[in-house]
Order: sequence, then C-alpha cells, then structure tokens
Amino acid sequence: MLEIKNLSVEIENKKVLNNINLKIPEGETHILFGPNGSGKTSLIMTIIGYPQYKVTGGSILFKGEDITSKSIEYRAKMGIGLAYQNPPVIKGLPLKKLVGLIQKENFKLEAYIDNLKMRELYEREINLGFSGGEKKRSELLQILAQNPDFLFLDEPESGVDIENMDIMGKVLAKFLEREHIKKRKKSGLIITHTGYILDYMNADKGYILIDGHIGCDGNPYQIFEKIKTKGFQECNSCLI
Repeated sequence: MLEIKNLSVEIENKKVLNNINLKIPEGETHILFGPNGSGKTSLIMTIIGYPQYKVTGGSILFKGEDITSKSIEYRAKMGIGLAYQNPPVIKGLPLKKLVGLIQKENFKLEAYIDNLKMRELYEREINLGFSGGEKKRSELLQILAQNPDFLFLDEPESGVDIENMDIMGKVLAKFLEREHIKKRKKSGLIITHTGYILDYMNADKGYILIDGHIGCDGNPYQIFEKIKTKGFQECNSCLI
C-alpha cells in the first residue's frame, strides 16, 4: 500500500532524512522507533505532504501511485490519515460539527464515540479545556471518522495515562483489524517511545530510525526488548 524508495529530505537546507526505504503492504501495521531528533516526525510529515519538507531524492508511492509531488489534500482523499502528537485547540468549532463535516459515509461513528468515551465532550469546542488524554481521544475520533485506509500515529502514548491508553489502544486494535489477520485491509505506521501501544497491536514489522537513516528492521517486539535493555546506542554504532 505504501512504499518509500531511496527517500532523502531537507528542511530549511538541512538534511533530515537520507536514503529511506520501507514498504508497508495492505493490512500490515509497522512500528517506527528512534530517539528524539532522529527524523521520525519528519518522515511522517513528508509522507503526509507538508511542503516545508523538500524531497531531494527518491519517491513516495501509495496504492501504486507516485504521490511525491501531490498536495496534502490529494493524499488525504486517497486515504491517508494522521493523528498528531499535540492536537490543537480550535475555539468556536464544536467537535460534533467538525466530525459531521469530515465523516465518511457508512462509517459507524456512534460506536466509536462511545468506545472512545467522547459522548460528554462531543458538543464542546474542539480540545478546549480538555485533558491530555481527552485531546488524544478527540484527535483519534476525528481521524477515524474519515475512515482512512492508511493511518499514521505520532506517539499516541505521549501525555496519556494508562486508562486513556487502554481506551485508545482497544479502539485502534479494532480499527486496524487486530483480530482478523488474514482479512485485514487497513494499514498503519506508528511512532512510539514507550512501546505501550504494542500491547494492543498485531504489529508486523519494526524499524529504528537513527540520524535520518533506517538503522535496523525486524520483529517489532524483539526490537523493543533490545531498546529497553541496550538503548539506541547499539543501532547507532552499526551505522558508523
């Protein structure tokens, strides 16, 4: 579904990604690890299509189409969705109104409102006065309402307590079809620091991004265990 070929990227004339290669087939969820400043968010923002991230080499393919030069809006219409790490407050716009505008036809919205425990917040202005966990659940509802084929999650555990992580994790497991391995159609790429999200996923592959390079890849659960015991330094030494 998503294929990145030899991707190199600059922002403000500074190289942030160098020769990135990865392929995420339909129905698979992949995990991206890496220390702060390694280029993880830059990779997602480039794939999403933010113009300040200048592609200097390589290509981005989605559903077989080269989208390297396509707009954010075009990519979203193709079925790419992103849940941001720090969702903004939007005064004057009720969550219900926005979700009603962006909701895909036939999406089972009511079930997700209840499962994300957003019923009491649904009439309120977007994220105004929300706790960290409520903001993340609000953001997730907005993205899932669009029913994307490919879902990016940028550190879903950031600023979230265990209770909210459990709520979000179970909803994400359902959306990404954890229980239907052979029939899965949705795909995803998840950035994580804590690894808590792995408890809810049937993750297929993991990567470590170090200084704008893919350092290693493989079983995401084994990679995370190695990170917990040895940190990122071992991967960094492999690249030198």
